[in-house]
Amino acid sequence: MTVSSGTLLQGKSSPVETVLIAPEVLAVSGSRNVSKETPGNIAVWILIYAELFEFALFFVAFLIAKSHYPEVFSEGPLQLNTFAGTANTLALITSSFFVARAMAAIKLGQRRECLTWLWLTLAAGGVYCGIKGWEYNWNEAAGIGSRSNTFFTLYYYLTFNHLLHVLMGMCTILFVTIRTHMGIYDASNYEGLESAASYWHMIDLAWIIIFPLLYVLR
Repeated sequence: MTVSSGTLLQGKSSPVETVLIAPEVLAVSGSRNVSKETPGNIAVWILIYAELFEFALFFVAFLIAKSHYPEVFSEGPLQLNTFAGTANTLALITSSFFVARAMAAIKLGQRRECLTWLWLTLAAGGVYCGIKGWEYNWNEAAGIGSRSNTFFTLYYYLTFNHLLHVLMGMCTILFVTIRTHMGIYDASNYEGLESAASYWHMIDLAWIIIFPLLYVLR
């Protein structure tokens, strides 16, 4: 038997009760949808969008400079250490896989496995930093500096700024790793860990754009 909304209002439930209950149900339903669709919390996403906007400005500045100095920007990638750039890309892609596995583990209540993947994420981040340091030394030995030309000025600005973000991300991952070890995160409470993972993925995304922009495209 189908009951219409008019019948409900004429029955035992008063209009006042209906008005009070409906928003509460909608709020619960809405919160569940948000938690399913948006990883982490709103604060970290504000930060992520701000960081992406910052990188977008750098990319626009790079493309504008490239349009003014096409020959310099065509020769620039040939002078860079492509092996180092490729190795850095592999390190960050691997780290994204590790942090994704950490999230999958904590959602299943596998805290030890989650910790293992988090430590591997930090190790991959450390590899990235080590390669970047070696690359800078290689550049110096090759006579490449931030004042060599406009291309290398922007190269150092982009890569060093990204390196700082990697270090910030590693500090964040280390923080949530410690909290996971303390038992703060589990299968029913992992928002902080998810926020850190989302930030780490943003760092990787930025590098996936930086790599072809600096090392490949001419």
